[in-house]
Amino acid sequence: MQRNNSEISDIEYALQQKYQYLNKQQSPAIIRKEAQKIFDQQHRQHMKGEDNATNLASYYQYTLFHHAIIIKFILALPLFIMLTFYINPIVRYMFERIMMAVIVIIGVIISVFTILYFSPLDAAYSVLGQNATAEQIKQFNTLHHLNEPYIVQLWDAIKGVFTFDLGKTYKGNEVVTQAVGDRIPITIIMTLIALFIALIIAIPIGIVSAIKRNSWLDIVLMTIALIGLSIPSFWQGLLFILAFSLKLDIFPPSYIPENPLSLILPVLVIGTSVAASITRMTRSSVLEVMRSDYIMTAYAKGLSTSQVVLKHILKNAIIPIITLIGLLVAELLGGSAVTEQVFNINGIGRYIVQKQLVPDIPAVMAGVVYISIVISLANLVIDIFYTLVDPKLRSELRERK
Repeated sequence: MQRNNSEISDIEYALQQKYQYLNKQQSPAIIRKEAQKIFDQQHRQHMKGEDNATNLASYYQYTLFHHAIIIKFILALPLFIMLTFYINPIVRYMFERIMMAVIVIIGVIISVFTILYFSPLDAAYSVLGQNATAEQIKQFNTLHHLNEPYIVQLWDAIKGVFTFDLGKTYKGNEVVTQAVGDRIPITIIMTLIALFIALIIAIPIGIVSAIKRNSWLDIVLMTIALIGLSIPSFWQGLLFILAFSLKLDIFPPSYIPENPLSLILPVLVIGTSVAASITRMTRSSVLEVMRSDYIMTAYAKGLSTSQVVLKHILKNAIIPIITLIGLLVAELLGGSAVTEQVFNINGIGRYIVQKQLVPDIPAVMAGVVYISIVISLANLVIDIFYTLVDPKLRSELRERK
């Protein structure tokens, strides 16, 4: 109460000074009444502000502690993700690789679409034939949006790739994503089997060749590897069909989905050049590691050759081989087109070759882009494995932190 009277007195004094400055005469009762009115207004505003602050604090307190799980998770998740990327150098490295893969895929879409868009081949003439009328060609172009500007068609292609909706093919009226989805598994299966067989054959041969360097065994093995690199895939496939199918009648000459043995010849054709490349790289990498001082120290300690190879040489020589495998994935998927044609395999490589002669833009786009996605994912896996086996890379990532 005393505090209120003091505040009212201060207001009265301020009013007296104001009226004195204005040369106005006011009775003490009027000044007292006006001061009381000002005090009441200020008091109500103050109380209202406290009520709002109290209500706001109560609302947030209730929200955070009565809906704690969902609200806290939603509020904390973006910050947690950001901190995870910037605090953990390995995770940040993987995130950068994923972003690079997305950029590569978009670049592939733009490049492939631009090449097909400016191709001298006319899809309407290729599909409808030379006897097609101008009205039929116009209807075809309108149906497939080929009369729209370049930017509009490019945007539709990019959007279609990421939404898995590229429409239907110009020829055959197939759903593009379904057609690609039916054909890409066999190509990936052949690639993985060929790569696995190449690794289990090429790495031991490369190690033996390096240990027995300049011997007759080394010369024979490297000569075979050089021949494997030099033979074209289509010619090797025809030789295999002639030898193992027509002459010896061991394997089927073409792919039969119900017969797993029919995959052996195409897998051997695809894996030959890959095995040869990995063999030569393994030999060079092992030879380089064998010249290191710590290898001589390991031998001086009395370790056997197998112990030195497994614990010291192979562990350090495997890093360049992993890099080569990442480059060979694209070669495997790209080279499978010729092999699929030779062995009558209805894979994605053969599908792209057939459709690019139309040119069937949605079909070619889907095939090329989804192959690039597979290659990007394979290289991402290799990058992850690379960080696990390469201590130098891990130390560089930690220094970047």
